[in-house]
Amino acid sequence: MKRSVLIATLLLAATAAFAGDTITRGTAIAKDAKAVPLATVLAAPDQYTKTPVVVEGVVTTACERKGCWMQLQPADGDKQSVRVTFKDYAFFVPLDSKGMKARAEGVTTVTKLSKAEADHLEGEGAKLNRAEDGSALEVSFIANGVELTK
Repeated sequence: MKRSVLIATLLLAATAAFAGDTITRGTAIAKDAKAVPLATVLAAPDQYTKTPVVVEGVVTTACERKGCWMQLQPADGDKQSVRVTFKDYAFFVPLDSKGMKARAEGVTTVTKLSKAEADHLEGEGAKLNRAEDGSALEVSFIANGVELTK
């Protein structure tokens, strides 16, 4: 029994060592999925609310409590960003994912956040553009699947 556990542990360690630095969450991103520049999606978010697309970028921050969202910015240094949530709250990203490259497949949504909702998100580290009353109009991306690379 001890020998079986030892062998299983060694195999698991070897698999992890050679698995690469890619972390996947949610459903697998299709190899032939249509990639759209994040800046293009942010310029016309209503065009990407029904058919899933793939966006790519760098994680600038993630939920500091659970990893239930991440902020994604284009890798080219463009300062625009989008908060990525995960469909049906089905998966989370590592709390230390800041700085990782990310690919996410999903759709956009535009939501007016109340002051309380905006306060909550900013309390978790989100960056929002707030109105005078404390509310925020947020373009977000709801991902079915995510790939993170160190």
